[in-house]
Amino acid sequence: MLTDERRAFPAADPAPPLGPVPEILPPPPSGKARRRWRIAAGILAVLLLLFAWLAITAPLSKSLQPIAAPGLTLLSSDGKPIARRGAIIDAPVDVAQLPDHVPNAFIAIEDRRFYDHSGIDPWGIGRAAIRNTLAGGVREGGSTITQQLAKLAFLSADRTATRKLQEAILAFWLEAWLSKDEILSRYLSSAYFGDNVYGLRAASHHYFSREPEELTLGQAAMLAGLMKAPSRLAPTSNLEGARERGRVVVAAMVEAGLVTRAEADALKPVRLKVEPVRDIPTGTYFADWVFPEARAATENGYGEQTVTTTLDADLQRLAIRAIRRAGIGSAQVALVAMHPDGRVVAMVGGKDYKDSAFNRATQARRQPGSTFKLFVYLAALRAGMTPDSEVLDEPLTIGTWSPRNSDGRYRGPISLRQAFAVSSNVAAVRLTEEVGRDAVIRAARDLGVTSPLTTEPSLALGTSGVSLIEMVSAYAAVAKGDYPVKARGLPDAEEAGWFQSLRSRIRRFSDRSTRPALLELLHASPSEGTGRAAALPVETFGKTGTSQDNRDAIFIGFAGDLVVGVWIGNDDNSPLRGVHGGGLPARIWHDFMMAALELQPRHREKPISIEEEAPDASLNIPLDETDYNLGVTLGPDGLTVSATPAPGQPGPTISGEIPIVDVAPPPPPPQVEPPPVGNGQ
Repeated sequence: MLTDERRAFPAADPAPPLGPVPEILPPPPSGKARRRWRIAAGILAVLLLLFAWLAITAPLSKSLQPIAAPGLTLLSSDGKPIARRGAIIDAPVDVAQLPDHVPNAFIAIEDRRFYDHSGIDPWGIGRAAIRNTLAGGVREGGSTITQQLAKLAFLSADRTATRKLQEAILAFWLEAWLSKDEILSRYLSSAYFGDNVYGLRAASHHYFSREPEELTLGQAAMLAGLMKAPSRLAPTSNLEGARERGRVVVAAMVEAGLVTRAEADALKPVRLKVEPVRDIPTGTYFADWVFPEARAATENGYGEQTVTTTLDADLQRLAIRAIRRAGIGSAQVALVAMHPDGRVVAMVGGKDYKDSAFNRATQARRQPGSTFKLFVYLAALRAGMTPDSEVLDEPLTIGTWSPRNSDGRYRGPISLRQAFAVSSNVAAVRLTEEVGRDAVIRAARDLGVTSPLTTEPSLALGTSGVSLIEMVSAYAAVAKGDYPVKARGLPDAEEAGWFQSLRSRIRRFSDRSTRPALLELLHASPSEGTGRAAALPVETFGKTGTSQDNRDAIFIGFAGDLVVGVWIGNDDNSPLRGVHGGGLPARIWHDFMMAALELQPRHREKPISIEEEAPDASLNIPLDETDYNLGVTLGPDGLTVSATPAPGQPGPTISGEIPIVDVAPPPPPPQVEPPPVGNGQ
């Protein structure tokens, strides 16, 4: 018996040799096959590009971020709430930590097949289409919870075919990378629940004063019911509508087998326990101005945020009171008060914010009139003149234009001090032509004016539109003895870089003789000139301004540790009746400052005084506290700048010379017909 299976068959004759085996090659691909490969490669490339685009434009982390800006409350410098803006948002929820009936309520009414589909639910879309057709309009949506998250996190609310396609693609993207519980958690943490409330945790706090982990079945059903129309069904304004919608949700949960009929029948009407909301205005003139900066200074995330500002609640109250007592009639008014370093402590942008939110202190560009002469006289002092230098107060003509003094008087040769005090127009124009208009513009730019300035002969009379806050900042630079000063509403606003600070300090150092002279001129106006109505019991510095035809009336000045500007005018630029800078604006300024001076002891800033010691002959500027200190010394031919290592830091000492070269004033520009001019008060 054969034991080897191979022996069960007779042996075959050996095959003859086959010779060389020919090389067998696959047949060349047909045209159809090539097209299929190209189509497949194209689809793959599109998918790769699509995923790359989604990774950049729709990062998964974005679905964790709140879809609305969280609430931001601005505080005054002493911690009092002054304005609030933004949504009510709280920390996200995790469905794994919630009672089953909470997520089940949303699934039952929003997306019953949530755990069965891959982002798009064809059955749900078909069911919604049939019901909407039978109802003769849109009664039900076919979007899944995943699609709704895609829309909330990444898309606009536009109802277009393109947006629906984007929504579907993003839904697949989310399903591919997130678990179902993660998708549901992010959806519940972002959805809108009415009353400016976003997210389940914030809604649970807002309507029931409890954590979402403690919600009852009835409460969860009511919140899930709000998804249909959160603004219309918000229970604070439509409690019965919210209850009725909650009963629909409970019925859907019974139909889906998520709760029993007995549990549903045992439910009692849901009662609210709304958390009290502080009555804080959403906007004021100051708040509108500082909100963008405050928002940028906060971190994005959930929860209420607060930012302390520079506003002094007491000074703001005094500013409003001084304006209301003034009786300005139908005209508009603006007031800005700041410390010499630019910290704004009071701001009024109009008579009534509710009637007009347009901020005339920061947004309006009006002619500053003779308050602009500050820059004319600074340029003259830089050119070597002094308050005792003489200027001719007599009529002059430049081209076809002849400026006039508002009082019609011409005094002949007078000192710069007297010309500034009486606000002589012809003297200011004559000085501008002598030192050069470019020098005047340069002085304005140095002190922080950024608005466009005319190069016409009328420049000296303040015919270029600037904002009140710009002008007050410029006067603050004189009060501080450093420039430029940037108005700011946050106490910890970023300071200028070391290079800008160095340039500013060097300019200030080379201008060290002009500040006492400027203070002397600014003291003359309220003490013996057009600004006498503003004079205070303490040293007062300031300047009046009135534009052509009395369209704008201004007084800007400083005393104690406050720099304040007051403007009065009409929004339609029509003339004011009998109002000029030395009248009503100066009186408002005086009344506000008199009340503010009573608060002076609580301020630590040193009051501005005309009697100040001369500056040192050297100046030390920290270049980098961990690197070098910079020293600047004024010599006969220029500035000597030296950089020495900070204590304990290695490195060489560096020094150099910065020459100061006298430059002759440029020739006057070609004469052209000027625009309207100011009155000069």
